[in-house]
Amino acid sequence: MNPILITDTGKAFEETCTDLQKAVVAHGFGVLAIHDLGATLRNKGISFAENCRVFEVCNPQQAAQVLAADMALTVALPCRISVYTEAGHTRLAMIRPAEMLQNLSSDPELMDVAKQVEVATTAMIQEAATPIPD
Repeated sequence: MNPILITDTGKAFEETCTDLQKAVVAHGFGVLAIHDLGATLRNKGISFAENCRVFEVCNPQQAAQVLAADMALTVALPCRISVYTEAGHTRLAMIRPAEMLQNLSSDPELMDVAKQVEVATTAMIQEAATPIPD
């Protein structure tokens, strides 16, 4: 399985970003930060035509479980979901939490948490990508 989940959407970039924020909250997570990488690059004088925002999302209860087991796993938190444009198409992507944690820990309880997070973050991406019917 590809460790990166990429989902295409027919929605515009800004609409997808807005819908992702709504989906994050609907699943009991919070948005900790949004990094506008496209704007940052352009502000540094780099010619960059695409849009790219990285959303740092977190469920406090699940994060606390991970950190209680192994503080070194701070390197894997929070989860990141990106919304970006590529050749005129809007996409959402994330590193699959279960695959990432599998490389960082052998604790089966943490793997269960990672799988739960992956189910939730995948659902957020799907909801943000799916057009709302009229």
